[in-house]
Amino acid sequence: MKRAWWPAAFLFTALLLATSANAEPIKIVVPFAAGGPVDQLARVLASELGPKLGEDVIVDDRGGAGGAIACEFVARANPDGKTILLASLGAFVIGPILKPPANYDPVKSFEPVMLVGSVPSLVVVNPKSGLSTLAELIAKAKQQQLSYGSAGPGTTMNIALEMLNRAAGVKITHVPYRGAAPAITDLLGGHIDTMNADLPVLLPLAKAGTVTALALFAPERTPLLPELPTTKELGFPGLIMENWYGVFLPAGTPKDMRDKLEQALFAVIATPIIKQRFAQDGTHGALDHEAFAAMLAKQFADWPGRIKALGITGE
Repeated sequence: MKRAWWPAAFLFTALLLATSANAEPIKIVVPFAAGGPVDQLARVLASELGPKLGEDVIVDDRGGAGGAIACEFVARANPDGKTILLASLGAFVIGPILKPPANYDPVKSFEPVMLVGSVPSLVVVNPKSGLSTLAELIAKAKQQQLSYGSAGPGTTMNIALEMLNRAAGVKITHVPYRGAAPAITDLLGGHIDTMNADLPVLLPLAKAGTVTALALFAPERTPLLPELPTTKELGFPGLIMENWYGVFLPAGTPKDMRDKLEQALFAVIATPIIKQRFAQDGTHGALDHEAFAAMLAKQFADWPGRIKALGITGE
């Protein structure tokens, strides 16, 4: 009897292990290459989300086409809760406005789950420039030709500096790069004069004195750089550029799956490791799916006119 029972028990256990091993993991799809701020956030979320859901969670970087490749991949995915999009303002809103996608609808193809948080941006210069205030940068731009770098046409980095050009009545020339990193390299090398990027990207450099921060493109100061004035304080109340990170599922995903993911994500950002991470890089303002959907509707209504007024194209 014992001999007959042991092989059966062994076979049953092996089948359980095989089923578990073949279970499809949940994918957090990122619309950018590995190593960027969205990818880094996705990996932190994935490490905490897996235990909350009781499933394996992996990060799938699908950069290219301004975010359209990843967005299309998720839009066309099976709405079974296994494929998640972690997107940003540029990839989800700005990109489709500049170049409407042919294979998905940025509004109808997705189910908003939650806004993980937003981060302000700031404008910086090379310390060797001798500039220490936004007013000095504007004055110099009125006297001579200056340049700024961005991660490409239509990115928030591009839009922020064009907003400054328009608000201050100057024309700092745009120099596009393939990402923020090469733009920063050229700023430090003196090949461009200024740039704007998300606070988490530039904060370590600003604190180290590698770059000089001139202004925060936000309505309120950040405790991470308490001496840095905001554009609102400096007389440019409309000069606000905050990037956001939001989670989406394919349209048609059952609401109970969306609600389960939303609850798990809110539990994740309440954990000490995530709270510490957000405190360190200035991420703030999480929203539930209803508030996030309302925010998106307003942005899709507002941004086309703003982009057109700035003369920005996706080319």
